[in-house]
Amino acid sequence: MNNPGFTQSMKYVPVGWRLLRTPGLRRFVWMPLLVNLLVFGVLGWWINSLALGWVGSWSLFNSLGDWWIINALKTVLQWIIIIALLFSTAFLFTLLANLIAAPFNGLLAERVEAHLVGDVTQPAPSLVVLIKSVPRLMLSELSKLLYLALCLLPLLILQFIPVINLIAPALLFLFGAWMFTLEYMDYPMGNHGALFRDVRKRMRLNRRAAYGFGCVVSLFSIIPIVNLFIMPVAVAGATALYVDHIRDEHLGEIGHSAGASKSV
Repeated sequence: MNNPGFTQSMKYVPVGWRLLRTPGLRRFVWMPLLVNLLVFGVLGWWINSLALGWVGSWSLFNSLGDWWIINALKTVLQWIIIIALLFSTAFLFTLLANLIAAPFNGLLAERVEAHLVGDVTQPAPSLVVLIKSVPRLMLSELSKLLYLALCLLPLLILQFIPVINLIAPALLFLFGAWMFTLEYMDYPMGNHGALFRDVRKRMRLNRRAAYGFGCVVSLFSIIPIVNLFIMPVAVAGATALYVDHIRDEHLGEIGHSAGASKSV
């Protein structure tokens, strides 16, 4: 396995964007993109309503009358609250979008891999095959959520411990980067039968690549508008990273395991 470094793995996010513009792959992008737009559209509406209700209920502003400067200040505060809520909830809603779009993300990863390895004769999976993949993908997504909950709780507690809380936000960001890499690398590896624990084991062998790719995805995931498109881009980018640096050794291990099972 040719291990890419931190900066080398960062380039796979723009590689994913270029791949999605490839003729023959575009039609597999629509469903993940629509799911993301739907989830973040509902999120945006909910956050805007919450911010409006919160600011509108402040008695201080209500007692100051209907002056234009008061309305302007309320608008500014509303947008500050909206941005803060977007940043704090973007990660969880990205995971929710991935949970809903998991079958389509798996299909997208499969078609991107076929394109990259030159297997243009491979037919697109039928609806029956797609439906059969749902239980495996849902189990994998639930495993990710459990792993997230177990790791996130202590990181959140660190935010309230004096001195340590100075570096706690950085630790939280790095965990988000690690989690995003596991999330998106699970699709190409899962198409070859890997479980979520196998993905974690594989990426522990190459933490620099995991954090390089994941940091870029994390940054884009908290930028409004851009985060609407990051999911299919990250799926394609992770698949390209898998094909270039992990696939050969991974498939070799699968073949070795299958051979050992037959000999037994």
